[in-house]
Amino acid sequence: MDRLVEVEPSVLADPAAIVDLHRELARLEAVVTRAAAAFDASKEWQVDGAQTAGQWLATRCHLPRGTGRRRVSLGRQLRHLPVCEAAWLQGHITGPHVGTIAAVRRPETADALARDEELLVSHAEDLRFEAFVRVVAYWEQHADPDGADEREEARYRRRDVYLTESFAGMWLGKMTLDPISGSIVGGELQRREQELFELDWAEAKQRLGRDPTIVDLARTPGQRRADALVEMARRSLGAQLGDRRPAPLFSILVGYETMHGRICELAGGTVLAPRALLPWLDEAYLERAVFKPDRRVEVSETARLFTGATRRAIELRDTCCQHEYCDRPAGHCQADHIVPYNQGGPTRQDNGELLCGFHNRLKEKLSADERRQRPPPGP
Repeated sequence: MDRLVEVEPSVLADPAAIVDLHRELARLEAVVTRAAAAFDASKEWQVDGAQTAGQWLATRCHLPRGTGRRRVSLGRQLRHLPVCEAAWLQGHITGPHVGTIAAVRRPETADALARDEELLVSHAEDLRFEAFVRVVAYWEQHADPDGADEREEARYRRRDVYLTESFAGMWLGKMTLDPISGSIVGGELQRREQELFELDWAEAKQRLGRDPTIVDLARTPGQRRADALVEMARRSLGAQLGDRRPAPLFSILVGYETMHGRICELAGGTVLAPRALLPWLDEAYLERAVFKPDRRVEVSETARLFTGATRRAIELRDTCCQHEYCDRPAGHCQADHIVPYNQGGPTRQDNGELLCGFHNRLKEKLSADERRQRPPPGP
């Protein structure tokens, strides 16, 4: 470590070194976590008058209190997760991976986890972290189906909004919403903010006589979100009791149990228990999307743009930008051809992919061999 500290950072700045450093960091974190659990078991922290090992760590190692407590707790869990422990010590997975798996271990799932731990660790090694979290969430639903609805109800009960007038007339607040309610409110807030962004962009372009940059706009993103929230409240004031309410706008992906196993998640990737959908079913519109049909054509294979159900199917399949280093959600992406249209690429969903504006522009500069994309989506 002393030698590494003395090395010029640029010497360690190549991609291979960065990956190796993070792997060794994971290994060191695993060693520290195991040692913290052994220290907890030794009770030596009692000599100094500490009530818990986590409290001792927080004081002597200058850690946030929660960090010391979680490190000891995770170390205890490692005794029941031998596959996780081995993979962590080898640097194949990280602390957040182990914490995600440990969080679903309880009496109802202990036997299933002992059986499937190796499978979950293999997913941790292969998948992006967000995809791995979804895998674990689905696994938890199958391992403890009776508890899935209870956990969903508990998540719903945690909803809370705090808004109060503060010093000098300013208002301060905080919002905690369950996944579906948050998707509804967040989606509408994002839509209104985008409207304000387009107004700001047009105003700046007219004022400057050129395409503006972000710093040229009249409002910051935070200010636009605040104004969008006020606009949502103003429009609510115009509604009368008994008026027909607009249908809530959120997307849920579901699948046929016999074909793919349980699929129930928001378009953004948050896994839900099916019970969470019950309050919304009387207001829901249902759409059916079949992936990879035989040469499905929405308008015409020679159409220039992806539109209608073809674009929608691509959005549901990809859910986010398909560049390896990007996860911009579908609402911020463009549907474009994999084989370029000007090279004869057909406008079919099997030749379409979602890319954010940045990576779509970047794609135009690179040849097909130079692009590093995620593997094609499965059926």
